[in-house]
Amino acid sequence: MIQADDLRFFLEVARSRRLVAAARGLGVEHTTVGRRVTQLERAAGTRLFDRTPSGWELTEAGQRLVVHAEAIESSLLAASEELGSARGRLSGTLRIAAPDGFGAFVLSPGLGNLRAAYPDLTIEIVTATRLNLLATREFDVGIALEEPTTRGVRSRELARYGLSFYASPDYLSRTGTPLTVADLSDHSMIGYVDSLLDIPALRFLDAALPGMRPAIQTNNVSGQWMAAVAGLGIAVLPDFVAAADERLVHIFEGTKIERTYWIVVPTEHQRLARTRAAESALREIVTAHEYLSAA
Repeated sequence: MIQADDLRFFLEVARSRRLVAAARGLGVEHTTVGRRVTQLERAAGTRLFDRTPSGWELTEAGQRLVVHAEAIESSLLAASEELGSARGRLSGTLRIAAPDGFGAFVLSPGLGNLRAAYPDLTIEIVTATRLNLLATREFDVGIALEEPTTRGVRSRELARYGLSFYASPDYLSRTGTPLTVADLSDHSMIGYVDSLLDIPALRFLDAALPGMRPAIQTNNVSGQWMAAVAGLGIAVLPDFVAAADERLVHIFEGTKIERTYWIVVPTEHQRLARTRAAESALREIVTAHEYLSAA
């Protein structure tokens, strides 16, 4: 008979596709993971994974089992949440993973209603501008800059936002105001650290100025914003960060780059009350935001 605890090991391998990575996520030795998967395959009477050079791939039987395993996992999480909270109240911890710009400038300032509705709920905001932010699945709700391809998550468009070119009046008085995008090649640009940028949607300068290497590079939008305010150069910044900042000038009125935020929920967290509350709050935040267009 299949043991429910073996399914925990099975799901971790299915998601990470690596025995060592699964072991790290579970906090056990990789030999333990291998033994539990073998035990499950023996109980199921069929092979659940093909061991390939590129990783552990689910067989057809394994793909069928994932559906049931995730349903069991989701039910256990929901039961644990319900038993751990007083009736009609949410408690515990809600973790939201988000890009640094969205987390700092949209999410954090917009959490008032969620906090008022659920004062016993602890909210963790984990930010980074890397694709692997969502790869660990150690979150209840995630915000992505591109539609994720991670196994075992549900995603949909959350909001569209615009980015524009900004610089300080001091910088422009010293260097002159560029009249066209092509003129930017004669200016100091501020952008992401190229070697750390693994999200194609953030490679704005590659499209506008092929071959341009930013003079100032930082791996987060807050650093780019402050560099622009300090008069170090011209930056492509989200309008929700820079449009209302009187220390910056919007260059090229009418020229806007558009991008999309995606909301991502691990399959096993979809039934959790805290997840549903977070999704509702996020929809409310982006709908009310001046510089975001709700999807």
